[in-house]
Amino acid sequence: MLSIEKCLPPENSSLEKYLKNGNYVDCYTTTIDRQISFPEFIFGFYTTRLFKTERLILNLLVNKPSTDLQAKQLSNHEIDRFAAWTVEARRENELLMCDFMSRTRSWFMTEKAGTATKLYFGSAVVPAKGSESLDFGFRALLGFHQIYSILLLHFAKWELR
Repeated sequence: MLSIEKCLPPENSSLEKYLKNGNYVDCYTTTIDRQISFPEFIFGFYTTRLFKTERLILNLLVNKPSTDLQAKQLSNHEIDRFAAWTVEARRENELLMCDFMSRTRSWFMTEKAGTATKLYFGSAVVPAKGSESLDFGFRALLGFHQIYSILLLHFAKWELR
């Protein structure tokens, strides 16, 4: 079992503001049985084998290259751009990234849970400018997107264990 649960974004999180009509928002969580830092989570997430495949695709299809060093710099607050994303909001234990077309957001958060750490990963998709709903293409890929999000968090947890 992947031990990933779907949940609502925590109150006052950067992702919560996207919970409005017309947007798509998802949020997943899992717990890792040790304390990890937020930068460790971000670096671990962006350097998993699964995400490195996405990085390769982004480089080939839209010329948005990225490196493990850049993932480390992003996690340490040294840069605000990574592959196809730019930092939209950053807090001590939270990061919201916006894609280069301003249509999708990737969101990360950690929360201490005794001797464990709760990891959160979510996303938001907003309609194109001038539209009130998401286009058919995204709606058609929604099932894949949800499975992929769960797998991304699972791979990050596996990397950090």
